[in-house]
Parts: sequence; C-alpha cells; structure tokens
Amino acid sequence: MSGAAKRASPKAPARECAEIMFGWMRGSNEKRVLQAFQRSQAIIEFNLDGTIITANENFLSAMGYTLSEIQGRHHRIFVDPKDASSPAYAEFWEELRQGRFRADEFRRIGKNGKEVWIQASYNPVLGRNGRPIKVVKIATDVTAQTLRNADYRGQLAAIGKSQAVIEFDLDGTILGANENFLAAMGYALSDIQGKHHRMFVDRDYANSTGYSDFWAALRRGEFKAGEFKRLGRNGKEVWIQATYNPIFDPQGRPFKVVKYATDVTAMVERRHEVDRIGRQVDAALERIVGAVATTSEQSDRASNGAAETASTVQAVASAATEFDASTQEIARSMAASRTAVEHTLEESQAADHATQALTKAAAAMSGIVEIIQTIASQINLLALNATIESARAGEAGKGFAVVATEVKTLANQVAAATGQISGEITNVQMVSSDVVQRLQAISNGIVTVRESVTIVAGAIEEQAATSQEITGNMQNASTAVNEIGSSLEGVMSSINVAKSAAEEGIVLYRSLERGAA
Repeated sequence: MSGAAKRASPKAPARECAEIMFGWMRGSNEKRVLQAFQRSQAIIEFNLDGTIITANENFLSAMGYTLSEIQGRHHRIFVDPKDASSPAYAEFWEELRQGRFRADEFRRIGKNGKEVWIQASYNPVLGRNGRPIKVVKIATDVTAQTLRNADYRGQLAAIGKSQAVIEFDLDGTILGANENFLAAMGYALSDIQGKHHRMFVDRDYANSTGYSDFWAALRRGEFKAGEFKRLGRNGKEVWIQATYNPIFDPQGRPFKVVKYATDVTAMVERRHEVDRIGRQVDAALERIVGAVATTSEQSDRASNGAAETASTVQAVASAATEFDASTQEIARSMAASRTAVEHTLEESQAADHATQALTKAAAAMSGIVEIIQTIASQINLLALNATIESARAGEAGKGFAVVATEVKTLANQVAAATGQISGEITNVQMVSSDVVQRLQAISNGIVTVRESVTIVAGAIEEQAATSQEITGNMQNASTAVNEIGSSLEGVMSSINVAKSAAEEGIVLYRSLERGAA
C-alpha cells in the first residue's frame, strides 16, 4: 500500500459499492448492475501480479491516459517510485493475491506526474474454486475534496498554532483545548476537561441572565464574537479577542462549539493605560484651553492697554517735545533777562555813582552858601557901620546912608536867598542820600536777581537737557510700546493657534477614544 494512503473505515463508500456490485453480479441482474457502476465509478482490473488488464473511461479520464498507454503495464505506474519500491507496496499486492480486500483513500500519479487522490477499494475476484483470479479496483476521484480537506486541515493547524482553541458541548462542558489556550489561562488539560465554561468567568456574570442567554444563543447556532474578560488560574485576569463558533452536523444542527481566541491582555492593559493617560491628557487639554482662553483675554486686554499706553506715551512724547521747545524759549528769555538785569545793574551802579557825585556837589554848594552867608553878614555889618558913619556925617552922610540901607536890604535878601538855597541844598542832600540808599538797595536786589536769574538759567539749561532726554526716552518708549503691541498681537495669534491646536487635540483624542471603544 502507498505510504501516502490513509486508512478508511471498513464501511467506506467504495467498499460498499463493491459489496453491492458483486452481490448483484451473482444474480440475474449482474450485467445491468455492472453497467451502472461503469457509468458512475472509475473501474480498473488487474492480474494478481498487478498487471493492468483493462480500465473504463472514468478511470482513464481521471488519470489522463488512454487504455493503450496503460494496458499490460504494472500498477506501479500510478504510484510514487519511492512507494513502489517499498516493502509496504509489495505487502499490499501480496494481501490482494491472498484474497484480502483493501479500501482506503490513496494518492496516485496520473499522466505527466499529475497528482490524483482517489477513494478506492481493491477487490480480489474469486474463481469457481474460491481462489482469487484477478483484482478489480472501484474508485472515485476525490482530488478536489482531498485538496480542500487538506486546505481545511492546514488552516485549522495554522489556527491551532497561532490561536487559543477550546471545544465545548452545547451545554458549555469543556471537551478539549490546545496548548495556546492552556498556556494563556495557566491550566493543564486535566484541570479543565469535563468542567463547565463558567469556571473562566466571575461568579456574578456566571449567575446572570446574560450568561444564560449567551449559551442559549450558541445552542441555537448563533455565532458570537467580541472582546471578553476571562479568569485564569488563581483568578488571573485574561482578556481575549474570541469567536464562539457553533459546529453543525450534516443535518445542519449544532452539536458543539469551538472557540478561537487570541490573548489580548497586554493590548487591553495598554489600552486601559492609554485611556487613563488619555483622560489625564483630556483634562490637561481642557485646562490648557481654559488657560489659553484666559491668557487670550488677558493678552487682548494687554494689547488694548498697550495701544492706549502707546497713544498716551505718544501724547506725552508730543507734550515733552512742546515742553522742550518751551524750555528752550524760556532759556532764551532767561538769558535775555540775565543780560537785561546785568545792564540794569550797570545802569543802577552808574546812577549810584552820579547820585554820590550829586551829593558831593550839594555838599560843596553848602560850603559856598556858607561863604555867601558870611559875606552877607559882613555886608550887613558894613551896612551897619555905614549907617552909623552916615549918621555921624549928618546931611553929608544921607546919600551914603541910603546906599548903606540898600546894601543892607540887598545883604538881607542875599541872606534870605542863601538860607533858602541852604534849605534846598539840605533837601537835595537828603534826597541824594535817600536815592543813594535806595540805589544801593536796588543794586543789591539786582545782584540777587542776577544770581537768581543765573541759577534759573542754569536750571533751565539742565531742564532743557533733561527735557530732551525725556523726549528721546518717550519716543523710545512709544516705539517700545508699539513693539509690545505688535508682540502681544503675535502672542494672541500664537495663543489662538495653541487654543485651536488644543481643541483639535481634544477632538482627535475623543474620536480616537470612540474608535478604540
């Protein structure tokens, strides 16, 4: 027998067909029965040594040969050379020669190496003496089905390698589980086989209506899939992404449930951690948005304040410029005043000198008056003497007496005039003295004014320099405030961008959160 052959049940379809065929062939309808099998089955006949006697069209079509290409050749042309040279193949034909029936699924090689799978029975045909005289093989081409089953088996094997697999009865009793499932849950097969699925869920859920409905749905043949929380050995929390798949019998009735699962505990824990961090980020973003909004309002107010400050500073700068111009004008006026005061001081000093000269002249005139008064007294004395002498002279002296009287009158007038002049001179001296005192006071006042004007002029010059510096500083301040306003506008723009970004971050995070959910 081929090493690739797979043992089948003694009640395989090909064997049943052979038993029916040979049973009927022994009766009166054997020819019609044989024709029926020829139409539906692939049939080939061999000598006991394996030489091909004949084959029907079904067989030839399945293997890709014509009858002339195989007739008289050995059966080994249909098997792999390695199998044909094996002891098992020799034993296979020896058993057929001894009359032993063989039925199985076999891998055979058709024309040009084409691989063909057949469900076949090798049937020894007995002669009248009860000994085998030839072998008839009745086969069905099951290549497509075999390849499909192999694909299914391969897929199941691949699933078994990558997935955690466990099987249940419809009531939830555990039938078996693969190593992936056992490793994920921390059990050995003997720990769980024959127990109920509820051992993997917490007690509250196991006693709930939802859990009962879950298994009722599976018993109805409904498919279940999702992410489930399960409990492993010692209460270890295990998260699985799983499908519960009802398996149906040929009548379409569910008879067991197979669960395919992937251990996603690490992913779920990461997701929970991401959710936790996400909530913190969400809260932080909310705070950031609030802070940004507050900062935006404050920046807006600061920008408005900066604009108002810039306007005020500009106004102050303009006022400072005007003040500087006024200061310069005052400085010029004070300089002119100082010049005028100094000129007045000079004139006052000159008047003082003139008044002092006048006083001296008045004093000198007083001396002259005294001389005139002395002369007048002497004239009076001479007039008196003349009168006396004229009286002595009598008539001769009358003319002289008249002259003496006139001289005396004139002397009295001179005395009176000189007295008046003396009084006026005294008044002049008094006025001159008073003028001198007042001029001195004026001079002292003018000196004080000059000193004050000098101090004020110096202060105004310093004020002018300071005013110029203030004007420059105010211009710089105005520029700086304008720059601050521009910077605040940039800050507000950046804050608005940050606010928008934060709001977009919140929306994105929440959309991701909804997607993850």
